[in-house]
Amino acid sequence: MQFIVEDAETHLNIRITESRIDAAIATLFKDKLREIVAKNRKPVHLDMASVDFMDSSGLGAMIAVRKSLPENLALVLCALTPNVERVFRLTRMDSVFDIRPHSRSEGAS
Repeated sequence: MQFIVEDAETHLNIRITESRIDAAIATLFKDKLREIVAKNRKPVHLDMASVDFMDSSGLGAMIAVRKSLPENLALVLCALTPNVERVFRLTRMDSVFDIRPHSRSEGAS
């Protein structure tokens, strides 16, 4: 499990390099992400463009990470693939998480 972490001035950009967040890696994913977030104490923009699949264990890990953040630190999910976005929408977690189309500047009008 590896993340690419870039420290922006106001937040952390964290890019997930895994294509699946499922039962096989959910616990490790949650623990490593919590460790990064706790060490840096900044709002997080999580780039999920590489994640093609997420099951309920992966969703549970995302919820656990979000709950572990202090209220003043945001967790923004960026660039969800259609399959992953569907998981958030079907579970109504899209109303709980701050989900944005892209992690970089908008290029389209």
